[in-house]
Amino acid sequence: MFGLSELAIILIVVIAVIGAKKFPELARSAGKSARILKAEARAAKDEEAGSGTAPRVLQGEIVPPGTGTPPPGTRAAGAPDHS
Repeated sequence: MFGLSELAIILIVVIAVIGAKKFPELARSAGKSARILKAEARAAKDEEAGSGTAPRVLQGEIVPPGTGTPPPGTRAAGAPDHS
């Protein structure tokens, strides 16, 4: 009759034939999971080390009140009423 190695080979061939359509999807899913796990591990390591990225500060101009442009939907002081 069949030995253990022959049964294992037959089982592998049957699984490959039946599941051939699912292998690319399974490999893609496994790769995506590995990338997510790697990114999360790197983020946890950075957070633990205290080397997280600092918030960016944008330099801008300070405009005194009344000299800038009015917010949308409001009238500027001294503007005629067109209603």
